[in-house]
Order: sequence, then C-alpha cells, then structure tokens
Amino acid sequence: MSLKVTILVENTVGVTNGVVAEWGLSMLLDFGDERILLDTGEQGNIVKNARALGIDLRQVDKLVLSHGHYDHTGGLMEFLKSKGAILVYAHPNLFMSHYGSGFSSGPGEQHYLGVPFRQEQLESAGSNFIWQRDPVKIRPGLWLSGEVPRKTDFERIDERLVRKDGSQFVQDLLPDDVSLFYESDKGLVIFFGCAHAGLVNIIEHAKKVTGIDKVRAIIGGTHLGPASPEQKEKTIAYLKTLNLEVIAPNHCTGLQMASRLSLEFPAQFKWASAGLTLEF
Repeated sequence: MSLKVTILVENTVGVTNGVVAEWGLSMLLDFGDERILLDTGEQGNIVKNARALGIDLRQVDKLVLSHGHYDHTGGLMEFLKSKGAILVYAHPNLFMSHYGSGFSSGPGEQHYLGVPFRQEQLESAGSNFIWQRDPVKIRPGLWLSGEVPRKTDFERIDERLVRKDGSQFVQDLLPDDVSLFYESDKGLVIFFGCAHAGLVNIIEHAKKVTGIDKVRAIIGGTHLGPASPEQKEKTIAYLKTLNLEVIAPNHCTGLQMASRLSLEFPAQFKWASAGLTLEF
C-alpha cells in the first residue's frame, strides 16, 4: 500500500503554478483507492490550490479536522461547496469556544480563534460529523489518534490560548487536538495539524496505539514556533533519537524554528510548503 501526500494549503508556497499561500494548513492523503483530507486551511484557497495542482476535491472520501481553530477549519464551507456530503472525523470538543490574545487582536484583548461556522451550517452543507474521543482506524493502516495523553513535563500549551468558561477566560488545553498515524512498511508516518498536545506526546501516543516503535516521518504543524527554549531543545534532542527518514514541518512551526530543524536534520528535512508532494 502506497501513500501520496500533497500539501494543499500552508503559510508559504513552494511551486509556481498558481498555488497561493494563506495562514493555515490542509493536506491530502491519497492511498489510490481512497483520499483523505486533513484540515481545510483558513480562507478557502484549498479549492483554487487543488485545481492548480490537478486535484479533484470531489474525489475526497473523508475529512479529518485536527482541532477547532479557524486556520484549520476556515476553508470548510468552500470545500463543502465543491464536495458536498462527506464524513468528517473530529474530536467532540471541536466547537469549544477557542480564544486567544496577542494574535490579530490588540494587547490584552481576547480574539475568537474557533471554527468560523456553526455546526448546523456545516451539517446543512454536507458535513456528517463522526465524533471520536478514542483512537480508531479510519481505513486499513491509518489511525485517528483520538485525544492525546499529556505526559511530558516540558511540553506546554501556548499560554495565549484560552477558552470561555462562563464569563471567564481560562487556559485552553485543546483536548480536541488530534493527529493521524499511518502504518507504512518502513515505520509510522505521523501527521500533525498543530501538535498542540505536544509533538513528543503525540509520537509516543502513536507508538502505543499502533504497537509500532519505528517512526519514519513527521509532517505538519508542530507549534514549536512559540514554544519555550526548553521545549524546543528537548524536542530536538528527542527527534534525534528516532532516526527519522523525513521531517517536514510547516505552519505553526515558524520559519525560524523550521530553519533550525533544517540545520539539525539536513538529510531528512523538507520544506513542507503548499504544493509539496511526498510519497511513502
């Protein structure tokens, strides 16, 4: 079984054929007999980019939403206009009231960062939500992580991220942060949306869920950009123990941290910009 991965939406562009950048992330996993989309980006350019890359979104069979932030769900309505009815896998807290400060709002202001559509809107447009809190195989060899246990002592949720609890704002632990684990013939290929649960936590969870210790590749947002220096250094040290074949971080990894990873892992690193394809 082979897998072709295409980055449809990302902050940067790596090709010159009409693909455009936007803040957000979307990846297409094409298994030949089935196509699974992970996230939809922020603004709806997923449709334009797919067309530019020769990809027919009507052929997508399932959608996975990694978490309920706008930059991973904002393209949903445009995608649904192209696709129509589709199974959508997500954590039951997807529509939690996600907020944050210091993003596009002023100092001290809390800005809504959640899904920019109501659940009823998305269901009317074709979303058939499958709420999944526990790990589950959504096709042979591909796991949805379910809720990821937080076990490391150095991976912490971005303190700027909060949620509404009544009239108060409290730290948002983002329980809805999920990932995908693909059991390739040479080890696990792990796909992150933003890895809010912690990159190391997610990888260790993947090993436990699948029973496979060998990790072949990691792809997607790592949220190491705003992480503490301690978290960055300990994560890099951990990654060096894995003997990875491919490291393809993007989105919330940040260009500075991505550049650092390119220096630490020169043979394995890939710039995972919109338009990139990888095969496993």
